[in-house]
Amino acid sequence: MRRLSERYDAAAAAIDAANAADPNIVTVRGAELPLALAHGRLAAEWVEYLAGAEPADEALLLAARAHHLRRWEVPRSSYPEGKPGYLRWRRDQKQRHAADVEQILRDAGYDAPLIERVQALIRRDSLGSDAGAQTVEDAACLVFIETQLAAVEPRFEHDHLIDVIRKTARKMSPAGLAAVGRISLTAHEQTLLAEALA
Repeated sequence: MRRLSERYDAAAAAIDAANAADPNIVTVRGAELPLALAHGRLAAEWVEYLAGAEPADEALLLAARAHHLRRWEVPRSSYPEGKPGYLRWRRDQKQRHAADVEQILRDAGYDAPLIERVQALIRRDSLGSDAGAQTVEDAACLVFIETQLAAVEPRFEHDHLIDVIRKTARKMSPAGLAAVGRISLTAHEQTLLAEALA
């Protein structure tokens, strides 16, 4: 494991501490964790994996770790039902996560250009042209598949769930989609993915 800077360690610890207050618990890789904490840690791991031989830079890792920073504080139910409400909630959450991470990064000693880069990555600005934004998006999608696919299934009709998986896959790069094979899924989850991606 490569050594990151002391300011990265401080920022990551502060992000984790904030996310550890999430009252929603998920079981992943044999451990129970607050959902936002699990999402941040797993997303950073996926960013490291997707970077391959080229180590991921600290901005990418911080953006991944903070991509759901205190997400539970504004629940989906606080927005109108339906697709427009969902899209507005998701957009507003990205803006809020990006704003909330600023003070954490300042306190850790990061300068304005790095902070602005992390914020842009969290918002996924220039997703079509920024490889870093795509890496964070891939990591977020992989975390969704790993931690929430089973949880959301009972809430959706079958066809709706398949559509959700397809929309998730469309947001991912070929490298991100290939990484799905590294996730430990139940046979049923594998069947759902195979149907959606066929």
